[in-house]
Amino acid sequence: MTSEQLNLLVLSACGVLLIGVAAVRLSSRSGMPGLLLFLAIGLLLGESGLGIPFDDGQLAYNVATIMVAVLLANGGFTTSWSNLKPVALRSGLMASVGVLLSVGITATLAILFLGLDLRTAILLSAMVSSTDAAAVFSVLRRLPIKARVRTLVEGESGFNDPPAIIIVTVVVSDAWNEGSILAMFGTGLYQLVGGAIVGLVIARLGQGILQRVSLPSSGLYPLATLSIAMVAFALGGIIGASGLLAAYAAGLWLGNQALPHHRTTEGFIDSLAWLAEIGLFVMLGLLASPSMLPAAIVPALVIGSALTFVARPLSVILCMTPFRMPWREQAFTSWAGLRGAVPIMLATIPLTQDLPRADEMFHIIFLLVVVFTLLQGPTLPWAAKLAGVTEELAPTDVSFDSSPMEGLDSCMLQLEVPENTQLVGLRVAGLPLPAGAVISMVIRNKAILVPDDEMRLEPGDHMVMAVPNRLLGTTQDRLEQLAEHGAPAD
Repeated sequence: MTSEQLNLLVLSACGVLLIGVAAVRLSSRSGMPGLLLFLAIGLLLGESGLGIPFDDGQLAYNVATIMVAVLLANGGFTTSWSNLKPVALRSGLMASVGVLLSVGITATLAILFLGLDLRTAILLSAMVSSTDAAAVFSVLRRLPIKARVRTLVEGESGFNDPPAIIIVTVVVSDAWNEGSILAMFGTGLYQLVGGAIVGLVIARLGQGILQRVSLPSSGLYPLATLSIAMVAFALGGIIGASGLLAAYAAGLWLGNQALPHHRTTEGFIDSLAWLAEIGLFVMLGLLASPSMLPAAIVPALVIGSALTFVARPLSVILCMTPFRMPWREQAFTSWAGLRGAVPIMLATIPLTQDLPRADEMFHIIFLLVVVFTLLQGPTLPWAAKLAGVTEELAPTDVSFDSSPMEGLDSCMLQLEVPENTQLVGLRVAGLPLPAGAVISMVIRNKAILVPDDEMRLEPGDHMVMAVPNRLLGTTQDRLEQLAEHGAPAD
């Protein structure tokens, strides 16, 4: 590659990225999910548009897997465990039993109405059986939805990609003809449990390192944090477990710990997640051939309708009724099951194996995702109001940042006092912090102040504390309680 070709490549890539960023702005204003605009960009750049050739299914799958791992790591990192914990069992049930129910019901209807053979019907159904993390995170987090409902769907979307991938991989492989159902179930269980364990173990080890090592630049902490999640992803794949679940589990653990420069890390990983999402959908759009889409219309509509209006609602009802979940929340949970990158990514697996009708299956899934995301995504705000699952946005949460003090087994903890919290007006000297946590200064209007007995906190104040590492989590929890409930009465 000559320098001129390199410059053209960089110019083209950055131009596409800037168009993608503009598409995010457009989608946030119109309510249209950004993934549709990114797919459209890919189609316009492809052979039927500007003529860029791209038909490497294996490369597309490999790159897509890495990008989805980044998206899942970000999704886990930005998910509050306190919100996820009450609905974790429900999310896990929807991600496992719910996926199996969706596959079975959708495949049965596809055989009845389209006359498909069993293998093709299961493949198409499994590809679209999981809710997509990228689509769910990008859409639901813009809506004022009750935390338990939003976290249920987000948790499901983080957990259910591995089961869908396992089903598709097994059906595509020789195990379809040679393996027993028990062996397939055992393989799937190993991948799920193994992926979760790898993710948690690697994240716990990484947390210990990050909290004890003082790096020369704050910008190194975000790189190290993301690298830990991707190490979990890679190790999970190496041992035959689910690397994607390992990445999500690692992100979930790290995001809920008192890590150094947490806010900086969150912003960095979120930026990379946007880059991954834009690149992922543009690449998948490049892989599609518009000339093959008309033939995919009928099967896409039949399978999508079977999933959206029959299989998905039934799976939600069967999985959530034992938890006495209100029917309105069940209805919204069903409608919020968006499809996106993962179904299209899974549709590249048959391409890598040269399976019969692989091209046809890819375009069926591609069109299905476009049509039903266009149907469901923009109507989610209306559906949330109709189902009564909206709520007023909570006051600004307390946001912490910390940096280690090397050799002292302690760190400097910082927080900004937000408006509309009970911290405002509290006496600094009277804050009931754990013994050992010391408030060293308060920065107010860029002036550094030493706290005295009369100083009271004001909105926008920056408190700086020296805290032993062993008390970091306890100190943050105590400050969050003070922000929500205020100081206890004397």
